[in-house]
Amino acid sequence: MKLDIKYKNEAHIFDIREKEGVPYLVYPLLEDTGVVKHGFSTRLGGVSTGNCATMNISTTRGDSPEAVEENRRRIASAIGVKPEDMTYTHQTHTTNVAVVKEEDRGARFMETDGMVTNVPGICLVTFYADCVPLFFVDPVHRAIGLSHSGWRGTVGRIGKVTVEKMTENYGTDPKDVIAAVGPSICQDCYEVSEDVICRFRENFPEECWPDLFYNKGDGKYQLNLWKANEYVFAEAGIRREHTAVTNVCTHCNPDILFSHRTTGEKRGNLSAFLALK
Repeated sequence: MKLDIKYKNEAHIFDIREKEGVPYLVYPLLEDTGVVKHGFSTRLGGVSTGNCATMNISTTRGDSPEAVEENRRRIASAIGVKPEDMTYTHQTHTTNVAVVKEEDRGARFMETDGMVTNVPGICLVTFYADCVPLFFVDPVHRAIGLSHSGWRGTVGRIGKVTVEKMTENYGTDPKDVIAAVGPSICQDCYEVSEDVICRFRENFPEECWPDLFYNKGDGKYQLNLWKANEYVFAEAGIRREHTAVTNVCTHCNPDILFSHRTTGEKRGNLSAFLALK
């Protein structure tokens, strides 16, 4: 299956993989650690119909439970994990990060936007339709983290919170962390109002502002969540050479990726997957 993805630049950030008709994106940077299985789904390769067509594994979109179950089986097989090992967030734009233990395998964490674990086989799963997926791999202590960062999570530095949770629980040194910013809405497509920009002005140094947003007039701004999360990674102590930043925008690829800006609530969710081998 050939995916005609529109990229924002020519950097090689992702590889496209496919198994049994299910395409997904992977980061060579994360694969090169040798300790994880991971992926980011597209909206293709599943059995859902209507607004959720076709690959949706979220139970919050009004999709058929039977379709969700089959989609989970398909994407799990493609990535190389077990559906029963998938462990989920129920995201509410918090900076809450759960520590996932063996007894949590297959659970759903309510009011939680990030998870960390050091348990092999448990597959962390988070959901998206323009917000920013954040992947974290500590190959030294064999620990991982996966977090959902919308503008609220970015202002709250959920990426840094996730790394701190890994350090607290697994002894992670941020300098060892391999991190990635996943497919999400780009600055060209992400218009926000003055109140959102006020939060970024309050929480990011003024010298960062030209990289983070620009004024369109009439109280409207274009916001760069990719660059903001790069700053959060640096603040957390992650090395720039250990970071991969997406060049794929969800809103620019509506035939391949679900986007809230494109279709509003009439959509499924994309999913990020991360598991220790």
